[in-house]
Amino acid sequence: MFRTGYPKSSLSKKEFIHKLALHMDADEKTAEQWLDGVTDTLYDTFKQGHGVTLTNFGSFYVSQRKETTAFKFNPSQKLKKLFGWSSSYKGDL
Repeated sequence: MFRTGYPKSSLSKKEFIHKLALHMDADEKTAEQWLDGVTDTLYDTFKQGHGVTLTNFGSFYVSQRKETTAFKFNPSQKLKKLFGWSSSYKGDL
């Protein structure tokens, strides 16, 4: 089971791209292009003031407050179940 709080370590972008390439059965250059495309698209969407919902992962929200902008993430039920949090998710992990 996962522990809450900050992780002891995290993957670098290079390590993440390597894992993504393996998962996609693709080369690392292609995986990096996909990752950069996804993050650039997220940034553009957030700049426009819109949120993004990724099914089985979670929702990202941007809300303008008086003089600041709030950014929130609401994990999906599947992600909550992965961490042992209260969840209604019934599928496999």
